Amino acid sequence: MIEASESPRGYRFPKLVIGHAVYLYHRLPISYRDVQELLFKRGIEVSHETVRTWCVRFGPDLAEALRQRKPRRGHVWHLDEMRIVMGGVTHWLWRAVNGYGDVLDVLLQKTRCKQAARRCLQRLLDEQEIPEQVVIDGLRSYGAAIRETPELSCALHIRVSAAERQNNLIEQSHRPTRDREHQQRGFRGLERAQAFLFIHAEVGNLFRYTRARTIARLRRRNWLCAFGSWGELSLSIP
Repeated sequence: MIEASESPRGYRFPKLVIGHAVYLYHRLPISYRDVQELLFKRGIEVSHETVRTWCVRFGPDLAEALRQRKPRRGHVWHLDEMRIVMGGVTHWLWRAVNGYGDVLDVLLQKTRCKQAARRCLQRLLDEQEIPEQVVIDGLRSYGAAIRETPELSCALHIRVSAAERQNNLIEQSHRPTRDREHQQRGFRGLERAQAFLFIHAEVGNLFRYTRARTIARLRRRNWLCAFGSWGELSLSIP
């Protein structure tokens, strides 16, 4: 018997089940129906629409809690944008990672201009310490926006060429996002896509040190830490 205190107000299933469903959807390249099947295998009968509701309702709160927990480190910012087409219209996903490869922020915008770059920089400055170095590509919007941002006047800015950029840290970090875009056959709607990409980035940060290239003993320890943190956050669902 599930006690009412174990479930969010107005929901039938316990917080840990809801948190696990959100984890499955945002961590693995699977659909809501796939999550429904995996839960059914464990004796939990829910519809894929219920899973979607959980992800929309609780995903942003869990991601924001993760953002508040993670250390605000990063003396180096790597900035870049990637092209995303939604409904035949080109949008730009502005992304920033630190020198360790952790995603600092993602912002989906319709334009690729100075104003869009300034919005991206301002969001970063609201959450992060001023960096010692900012690595950018040849997009002029970055330079114009940085010159109009007094807080960054003391930072060292490096402009890399298109050839060097192919091996840039942030270029490699685009790949999980692109993989999810292909798996979902594209994103639909700016607001919903922004919410999904924010959650996807924060969950990815939490489990980034559990990849196969890590030695087995360290990988298992990182798994335990990541799952422990996710479980604690799941229990904090209001």
